[in-house]
Amino acid sequence: MDDTLTHGQCLCGAVTFCISGAFENFFLCHCARCRKNSGSAHSANLFSTKATINWVSGARNIKTFRLGGSRHIKSFCTDCGSALPVFQGDLGLLVVPAGSLDSKINIRPAAHICFSSRADWDNDLASIARMDGLPG
Repeated sequence: MDDTLTHGQCLCGAVTFCISGAFENFFLCHCARCRKNSGSAHSANLFSTKATINWVSGARNIKTFRLGGSRHIKSFCTDCGSALPVFQGDLGLLVVPAGSLDSKINIRPAAHICFSSRADWDNDLASIARMDGLPG
């Protein structure tokens, strides 16, 4: 039995959750759907077929969107729009947006997936300037 406990919440704090169990995979997905979901270069999701989620508060604030004709699914807070974990029952898979977690995790991304689909501006980002705060 894995006794790993991970906590998270949405940006406004209306939805809080606790995950019991370990994550098996962590991927950064660059497909167009994940870029649309995140509004960024990629999504950062953790995956588990064994972990369970307990919605501590705000379950009524969770909305789930399924893109027709695909396996693409996203849950989010109806108040602030933050991405939230979603259980894909047909696959027996818990998908957790890494940014929704407050706890430290002991797994690192394993791969950039759908990398050939990345945005045309998502090239050599490690070479641009880094700032510890906001510019100017």
